[in-house]
Amino acid sequence: MSKNDQVLVEQIIKQEHESNLNYSREDDFFEFFSASQVLREYELSYDQIEDGLCGRTLDGGIDSLYVFVNGDLIFGDENIVDKYKKNADIELVIIQSKNERSFGEDPITKLLKVSSNLLDLEFDSASYIGRYNSKVLEKFELFRSIYLSLITKKPNLKIKYFYVSKGVDIHKNVIQQSNELKSSISTILTDSTVEFTFITATNLVEIYRKRDSTVFNLKLQENPLSSQGKVFISLVKLSDYFDFITDSSGQIIKYIFESNVRDYQGKTSVNQEIKMTLEDDTSKEDFWWLNNGVTILATDVSAPGGKELVIHDPEIVNGLQTSNEIYLFFQNKRKSNQELRVSNRSLLVRVIVPDNEVSRDKIIRATNSQTPIPKTSLRATDSIHRDIEDYFKPRGFYYDRRKNYYKNEGKKSTDIIGLPFLAQCLMAITMHKPDTARARPSTLLEDDFSYEKLYNTNNHINAYYIAALIGKKSELYIKTKTDLSVSDKNNLRFYLAFVVAVIITKNKFPGFRFLENITPQQITDDKIEAAFNFTSERYFSLGGGDKLAKGNSLIKDIKLKLDELLSS
Repeated sequence: MSKNDQVLVEQIIKQEHESNLNYSREDDFFEFFSASQVLREYELSYDQIEDGLCGRTLDGGIDSLYVFVNGDLIFGDENIVDKYKKNADIELVIIQSKNERSFGEDPITKLLKVSSNLLDLEFDSASYIGRYNSKVLEKFELFRSIYLSLITKKPNLKIKYFYVSKGVDIHKNVIQQSNELKSSISTILTDSTVEFTFITATNLVEIYRKRDSTVFNLKLQENPLSSQGKVFISLVKLSDYFDFITDSSGQIIKYIFESNVRDYQGKTSVNQEIKMTLEDDTSKEDFWWLNNGVTILATDVSAPGGKELVIHDPEIVNGLQTSNEIYLFFQNKRKSNQELRVSNRSLLVRVIVPDNEVSRDKIIRATNSQTPIPKTSLRATDSIHRDIEDYFKPRGFYYDRRKNYYKNEGKKSTDIIGLPFLAQCLMAITMHKPDTARARPSTLLEDDFSYEKLYNTNNHINAYYIAALIGKKSELYIKTKTDLSVSDKNNLRFYLAFVVAVIITKNKFPGFRFLENITPQQITDDKIEAAFNFTSERYFSLGGGDKLAKGNSLIKDIKLKLDELLSS
């Protein structure tokens, strides 16, 4: 391995850190940077990556920790049992990040100790208070809860450790230490697969340089039909479609499914039927006779060679269940070197280049109207979210209603407003429920009553911008407080946003009508500081912690003291 890679990665980290206002210390930024590189295949947003960071004190050697089920990041407020029916894949990802030019044994020793303590399914988190911070304990409790909740579903369990540094060589003793960790954890969770991966300077440079392909080639069985505009319809061999949705290593390309409004549902009756159709190599019916096919949206498409489409920025918006079953079928058969007649059967594929965003959203809704869809899935296609996106952009904010769209465009994390983040800001400020915003980060938009209030078309569009601006400024202010733990920062940020809004509007119950007339110049540092001093005092006087922030005791106490705050 070349030591030049150390020079390159240090320059990359320096430049990326300078452009990221969220982290004052390079060591803290390195934890965020390394997690974002390690987890690249999961297509996480900036907010999701930050949610897994565990802080510098009492972290047990864990710098970031994430729990996934079937590739989905889990926060803890989801209904896990109903969402994942059978054969769920559970992944616990633990990352140790060292902004150093070497790998050592001590970090692995720490990982072994904390894992041995907290992967015990009977561990009592209360007995480890003061030894490990609340964020670490919260994440391990989340993992345990998920694993036990899904145990009758016969989950596949994988524990994945990553040790990231700017080193280029790994001493044999360090490798031996990692092998001992794997062996020890395998005896604690006997049905698990344990992996340990070293991410070197060379690996970091390779991951960083890798760009997601934006132009795809799709082989066709026949010349495509084309109607007005850029719309193509054709039959595609199942084996060619498998090649289209997988990368060079045979893994499914997740990001081209980003806009699909349904999650892969596993072994449902519909998917079982698709699987049976694929496996029946004696059937006289072609596959496309029995399947609705796939709809792909793109920014451009052409058919230069007749039996091939060149597709720019493909987004598979309908056909996720079909696509996953095709992927699993060919993956399993290719592993066993089997070839079946199914490879000569076909899938109906539609490729459309919408004229505009309104048309795009209509297509998504129309092609996903046949079966029940989670409420949150189609929210982003509502016209009000397009209005918010358009209003934010000239004001320096990018509303990421299409997850990671602006992240992939290279926009700074400080300028991106995610759909869940705005919902949390609105819930905290306009509905005066920062406790709910803290406790339900991923399911806020499922409640029809709250959604109708938060995204009513009668609400002035400027109120959304002001709520987002208060939320972002509050978040950035809290991140400067180096004496606060990661957990305390996370617990305080939406309470702080609420109190900032109270001070600015001079009203104990700020709503959309109060926010719509606020200007950015009114959101000053001194008001944020006053709000922080007030909020943090109430928080710590009641004992602090996740339970307090997610309950209603803190907000009740704050509301009782607001008259005193406004009169000061």
